[in-house]
Amino acid sequence: MSAIGLGCMGLNFGYGPATNKATGIKLIQAAYEQGVTFFDTAEAYGIDNEELVGEALAPFRKEVLIATKFGFKNGDPRQGTDSHPDRIRAVAEESLQRMRTDVIDLFYQHRVDPNIPMEDVAGTVKQLIAEGKVKHFGMSEAGVDSIRKAHAVQPVTALQSEYSIWWREPEKEIIPTLEELGIGFVPFSPLGKGFLTGAINADTKFDETDFRNVVPRFTEENRKANQKLVDLLGAIAATKEATPAQIALGWLLAQKPWIVPIPGTTKLHRLTENIAGAAIDLSAADVKAIDDAFAATHVQGDRYPAHLQKLVGK
Repeated sequence: MSAIGLGCMGLNFGYGPATNKATGIKLIQAAYEQGVTFFDTAEAYGIDNEELVGEALAPFRKEVLIATKFGFKNGDPRQGTDSHPDRIRAVAEESLQRMRTDVIDLFYQHRVDPNIPMEDVAGTVKQLIAEGKVKHFGMSEAGVDSIRKAHAVQPVTALQSEYSIWWREPEKEIIPTLEELGIGFVPFSPLGKGFLTGAINADTKFDETDFRNVVPRFTEENRKANQKLVDLLGAIAATKEATPAQIALGWLLAQKPWIVPIPGTTKLHRLTENIAGAAIDLSAADVKAIDDAFAATHVQGDRYPAHLQKLVGK
């Protein structure tokens, strides 16, 4: 797959009004034309999102990898988790149809379901792989114990979780576990939900439907306090003739060779900017300088509100 993928969630879900369908197709196809071969969607992002990704990629389906996800009741995160085997199978069939494809390249459990044994979840996906409906099994925001249990039944190809310069939690236990087991890492929100691009400040007003309105890290007070991190990133970027977003992506790619971030955007110029982040060559000394600089600061605000935080790391 390409060094950087495209997270498609924001085209329909989470960050304000949905993008016009034609605009969304144009953006996804532009990503492919610029070398992106890995695209991420999910049932939870809405039927429209899977359909959009499927339609946009249909002309070159065999040249790309599409990831989607199961794991919520009726595909709605507000209704809680549901990884019952029958539900997993139903989502697979519906996703195949919506995405106009005969196989799901990477099928993630979106969040661990505490009510369903992990062995049953992994076993169900193993059956789907045997039937040719799924190629690879993935997990999202799972903890070490769940990863190990799943991997023992059906090898986990990739874990998708948040990871960026300003969210380093995976470095404690997750990344060492993935390295031990040979599992790839797909960081979502590699640009800090947009904050690390420098395009957001204390005065930014989000649409009323924007998820960031309930994220503690994005309160006006915390955005003001965290601005020094963006300023720091901007200063580093200036020395490399790059943008803050490109440095943030280059930093991720410098961590491990098996890390593939999936920044999302609705803007063509941002897409091109992000893709160019793969060409940023940071030396070990550069990475250390970035790490040392950020270690001297402190990010203000939790990354999730409490009701969402309880779903991660299980």
